[in-house]
Amino acid sequence: MEEINILEFQKGWLAVDKPCGLSVHNNPGNDLVYVLSDRISSDALLKKHLGINASFLIHPVHRLDKETSGVMLLATDINVLRNLSDLFLKGRVKKRYLALVHGVFDREAGSHQYNIWDYPLSKTAGGREDPVGKGRRVNCVTRYRVLQQSSRYSLLEIELMTGRKHQIRRHAKLSGHPVTGDTRYGSKKSIRYLRDTLSYHRLGLHCKCLEFVPPGQKEEVRIISENPLTDMDKLLSGDVLQM
Repeated sequence: MEEINILEFQKGWLAVDKPCGLSVHNNPGNDLVYVLSDRISSDALLKKHLGINASFLIHPVHRLDKETSGVMLLATDINVLRNLSDLFLKGRVKKRYLALVHGVFDREAGSHQYNIWDYPLSKTAGGREDPVGKGRRVNCVTRYRVLQQSSRYSLLEIELMTGRKHQIRRHAKLSGHPVTGDTRYGSKKSIRYLRDTLSYHRLGLHCKCLEFVPPGQKEEVRIISENPLTDMDKLLSGDVLQM
């Protein structure tokens, strides 16, 4: 398993660059929480800086799907966990993602202006046949802008204005631009083509940046992923060469 890159840490919390394909928890012995717990327990200096006591437990502050890579925030103190979770609940954490999706956006190309996906979604996740999901629908807002395009794919910068499970993936599917490599919402044909023909084996969704004011502080911190996204870049640039 590749080493997890720690991007930032302060007393009571740390932010890491989660690889795609790694569960945050629920996979004892092989998930992100286990890997980080093992690393912290063997690093006295890191443990000291985090202010960890003997009975520490590490807790994820927010969600990232197993297939999604990028900035992940975790707490090592119960009070810090409550405070950081409250920031997320109140919408005081700015979350920016990169998504490599199918198709092009002719009208938006080159404008770099934000556009909106506002399809209502249910609380429960859907699937490729019903991305909206079952049950009562609530308003959901996703902002996006086009950063780069090829003949078949578009790289988007995305900002979540609301938080619903699989919101970006479901909105992308409903817009007709499913995220590349999305085995839940994308077409089976496209998945096979990307995997078997282009050796593309990941979900094209990445949490690029989190911005928030840590508990007890006044200055905002901006945590940026250092993942080069080689697979996503290769797919987009390779398609550019085919134009």
